[in-house]
Amino acid sequence: NFHDVPTPSRRPSPPPRAANRRNSINDPKSTASLFVGPDPPITPAPEAEHEEFFASFSRPGSAAAHFPNPSDPRSLARSDALVPEWGMSRIFNQPKSRAGPAPPDTILQYQEFKKQQRDTAKAAKNRRSPPRRATNKSRDTSHDRYFEGDAFTVEPAVQGNGGLANAIRAATKAETMHDKIWVGTLGFPTDALQDNKKSEIQEKLEAEYDALTVYVNDTDFDGHYAHYCKTMLWPVFHYQIPDHPKSKAYEDHSYRYYVNVNQAFADTVVKSYKRGDKIWIHDYHLLLVPAMIRKKLPDAQIGFFLHTAFPSSEVFRCLSTRKSLLEGMLGANLVGFQIKEYAQHFLQTCSRLLVIEATSEGVQLEDHFVNVTSLPIGIDPGSLSVAREEAEVHEWIKVIQERYRGKRLIVARDKLDHVRGVRQKLLAYELFLNKYPEWREKTVMIQVATSTTEHSELAATVSLIVTRIDSTHSTLAHQPLVFLKQDIAFSQYLALLSVADVLMITSLREGMNLTSHEFIFCQDGKDSDKKHGPLILSEFTGSASVLGGHELSVNPWDYQKCAEAIKTALEMGDQEKERRYNNLRDVVMHHTGEYWATTLRAKLAEVHEEHFMRDTMSIPRLSINTLSEQYKAAERRIFLLDYEGTLASYGSPTSIILTSPRRVIDTLNDILMDPQNIVYVMSGRTPEELERLFRQVPNLGLIAENGCFLREFGNDEWVELADVEKMSARKASVKNILQYYHERVEGSSIEELHCSLVLHYDKAEDMEGAARQAGECSTHINDACEQQRVHAVPVSNAVLVEPLDWSKGSAAMHIFEKLREKYLDAQGSKEPDFLLVAGDDREDEVIFRWANKLRTSGVIKNVTTVSVGKRNTEASATLTQGTTGMCSFAHIIVTTAG
Repeated sequence: NFHDVPTPSRRPSPPPRAANRRNSINDPKSTASLFVGPDPPITPAPEAEHEEFFASFSRPGSAAAHFPNPSDPRSLARSDALVPEWGMSRIFNQPKSRAGPAPPDTILQYQEFKKQQRDTAKAAKNRRSPPRRATNKSRDTSHDRYFEGDAFTVEPAVQGNGGLANAIRAATKAETMHDKIWVGTLGFPTDALQDNKKSEIQEKLEAEYDALTVYVNDTDFDGHYAHYCKTMLWPVFHYQIPDHPKSKAYEDHSYRYYVNVNQAFADTVVKSYKRGDKIWIHDYHLLLVPAMIRKKLPDAQIGFFLHTAFPSSEVFRCLSTRKSLLEGMLGANLVGFQIKEYAQHFLQTCSRLLVIEATSEGVQLEDHFVNVTSLPIGIDPGSLSVAREEAEVHEWIKVIQERYRGKRLIVARDKLDHVRGVRQKLLAYELFLNKYPEWREKTVMIQVATSTTEHSELAATVSLIVTRIDSTHSTLAHQPLVFLKQDIAFSQYLALLSVADVLMITSLREGMNLTSHEFIFCQDGKDSDKKHGPLILSEFTGSASVLGGHELSVNPWDYQKCAEAIKTALEMGDQEKERRYNNLRDVVMHHTGEYWATTLRAKLAEVHEEHFMRDTMSIPRLSINTLSEQYKAAERRIFLLDYEGTLASYGSPTSIILTSPRRVIDTLNDILMDPQNIVYVMSGRTPEELERLFRQVPNLGLIAENGCFLREFGNDEWVELADVEKMSARKASVKNILQYYHERVEGSSIEELHCSLVLHYDKAEDMEGAARQAGECSTHINDACEQQRVHAVPVSNAVLVEPLDWSKGSAAMHIFEKLREKYLDAQGSKEPDFLLVAGDDREDEVIFRWANKLRTSGVIKNVTTVSVGKRNTEASATLTQGTTGMCSFAHIIVTTAG
């Protein structure tokens, strides 16, 4: 805030009590009355009077009304700020934006605009003018000149995520978080500031407020925030697909500005990074930053949390930059969402659009794993409790109670946009008044609705509804709707939450509505005789998934049910109110902001450690000497070796015999020459194919179709571990889906195994289109066939559909239990004391995990798990020489011991 001399602003004071006004009306000395006997209540006040009653602070110089504690930038912030857009605030004295005009709306005009830009740039380049003395742009106008030498003060941020700020402050206060540094922009245009002023501000924020300033030019920031974020990302993330005529979706002209701002944030973080720092990136404004930082800091701990909703893949795919945005988010170690639904949407979108494997825990990329989690943010009860003790809050509670004495208050505070559902709420309230006339004189809805010029059509529609309700249902003594086209002071906000009978939230889509959490906290009856008020909450908010059904959940589009919910809330008995309230309060007090920040911080550290342990750079190479010593000392040895990619190269069903080198056969026979050795080869191939491959290796144990079939060591009979009959029935339904996509991918083929199916598209003519269809195929099968215990996994140029109940791990456990029983029955026999497991792909991770547990539990003395290749893994050792290296190691171990 720039000024010559700091002048403190005054908070809005409560107006004179309504009782004083009534007394003056009834006073015979005041004015004559036409009524015989006591005067009736005063005529309902016009809208302007209601706005004056709640002391509008949208005028300049009223910053104190907006903030709970305006003198301390570190104090409690509004969870849902609902503030003016960037560069539009009239609260502070700040520079104006120098951003150029936005591109026109229509395609034809946009092409002309681009031509003019090119012509202007070309003319400027060819112009030969004498050098001019450098001047600062801040001298262009008298307004900008005002900021050259002025003193400034640091004020609480108007823009920004108040819920996030409160959560971090609560965690810091609880001493669960230390040495934090904020990274962000100033929240206002900065092109008018001279370089020395920027440096002064930057140094002050870093030294006194632990904040790193990111400076971007006004054009970049305006294109990033006002155009790409608000015109493209915000609507899509809230299921408002921008397909209307004014949309710029035909060409994301503003995406380059989005990239520039994200890069500026990434560069600032990288420049200040110290080893051991934990980097948290927040919300849709910075989706590209995780990957940008990862490119410069490959070993950094990076977390990303999306505070808004994340849409389904059908909606997200409408963005032309969809892949870049997803890949940007996947630069983090941990990607967090408010609720499980949003996390599931993200996983499905990654699987569908990027054609990668998505599990319940995260996303498996080619060289690393990205964990995905969900954890709802909450409020700061401690600071909110302190704010409620302010004298102004108590005074406003008394004033509001007196003004609306005898009325049932339905309270709401929303931004007037296409997402918050204000129009739907007012229509439902109008239906309630029409349908239940007994409540018309008893109920008042106070709707606080901050509006902006960008939603003028919606504002006009809402105004018509407000006028209709007022003209139809208002009387001389009662006005059922108070619609405030302004925000209210924080003290008034807390007072309203304390005296409300009902809070009604009808958002059409919202990540997490913390207003509902604050309402629950304020309904304890501590400051008002009103307590345990019911909460009417849209089922499309993240909070509805957290509160456990103890709210009155509504579909905002179902006006009939919304009207019934209002009636139910107003007629609810005290016992039922208290029961619901206690459950709601338990949730709010558990999922606090401090719990959210602390848990996410611990989760990031945990997954980063897991990623570090699984990274091939952290896993030691397989030691031939150590393995040889363990082999020599062992008396009973088990080998579990994957075939394709570990012992031999991958091949098609018809050519796989040719790609199986003689060296593999000889190596297996060499190992089996020792009677103390038991060898199993694992493969995704059918039993028939494996028999043909290894007919020259007697006594070899085989695991076919990734654990569905087993031929035990020293036996020629196959055991069906899977229920083949049941799998045949499941395959029939899945095959119809595969056939659907097979017909749409030229050059694809379907391979049918006993218990699994594979859609190959390695010979497709359009590989990009085939990959897109493969992603949709995987998502389709996983959504439609979840109850049938099968899942689809995108693999290299194919989609593998396999059962969930059988795997290489389940087959290995079966083998090991059989061996233990055999050795226990044989008197004097010893259990295996050597286990070597080798594999190369995702199917082998489950058996690595099983074998590692045997080592840590001490069941088998020497266990070695080997990953062949460079992918991240849970194996205890790596072998980068490929299939040749595995055969060489096995041969050396056996011959050395012999």
